[in-house]
Amino acid sequence: MKLYNEANPAPNPRRVRIFLSEKSISIPLVHVPMREGAHKSAEFKAKNSLGQVPVLELDDGSTLSESIAICRYLEELHPAPALFGSDPWQRATIEMWTRRIELALANRIGAVWINTHKYTARLGTQYQEYGEAMRVRALEVMRWLDGEIAGREFICADRYSVADIVALTTIDFGQFIGIEMPGDLAHLRAWHTGVSARPSATAFALHKLLILAGCRR
Repeated sequence: MKLYNEANPAPNPRRVRIFLSEKSISIPLVHVPMREGAHKSAEFKAKNSLGQVPVLELDDGSTLSESIAICRYLEELHPAPALFGSDPWQRATIEMWTRRIELALANRIGAVWINTHKYTARLGTQYQEYGEAMRVRALEVMRWLDGEIAGREFICADRYSVADIVALTTIDFGQFIGIEMPGDLAHLRAWHTGVSARPSATAFALHKLLILAGCRR
């Protein structure tokens, strides 16, 4: 297998890299330089017609896109540690929290990115007023999340899960585009400090990407 991937701050490929690190799975990474438009090339769109990373390619040439789908597939191959939960209740609550973070927070941060950031201005019309409204809503969601996780080390259950991965990569991307966590969110900040200290959070930050034509880690 190989993973078509882009470096930070791209949040979705980072989700999979953190997942791989937590699982101690080694998969070659193929760099897809998005700033050069490589993800929109005909060759890459043959792997994912939406022109998005990450994409997991199997040995038989089959491809799978969407970060959570890729992580679910890898969990089936490597069940431990169970980052999607180890019993019906854990799996359901982790799914609930993952969806909440994606729909309530990641979508709003994405709207800010698309509609207000200078890097996306060339992609089409930006609706600045809508983007700024979503910035306010994203901060409101962070305040809600701060209250929800009070007294907990992780987003849900009693263990680190894919919900923490999604939340970390979402919040870090928000910071990259100028959406900072309010200083008074003590619970969210404590959670963020804790999960950011895990080796997986920076596992791929200090060395080059694994490019098939180049060196292996």
